[in-house]
Amino acid sequence: MIAGGIFLVWKTEWMIRGFGRSQWAEMKLGAGGTWTLYKIVGVLVILLAFFIMSGKIFNILDFVFHP
Repeated sequence: MIAGGIFLVWKTEWMIRGFGRSQWAEMKLGAGGTWTLYKIVGVLVILLAFFIMSGKIFNILDFVFHP
């Protein structure tokens, strides 16, 4: 997961050329929105991987879904 997140952040332009632009991101985030979206998703994937590795994801899920 960390490698995938780093790849998304590092090779954003390659991803945009391969998969195209996101109309939603361009509309909501302005010019360069697709580029920004890929960067944000990459960082979130990296953070999620660290939460899973440290076991903190269970605390977060308990907080969100436990009544």
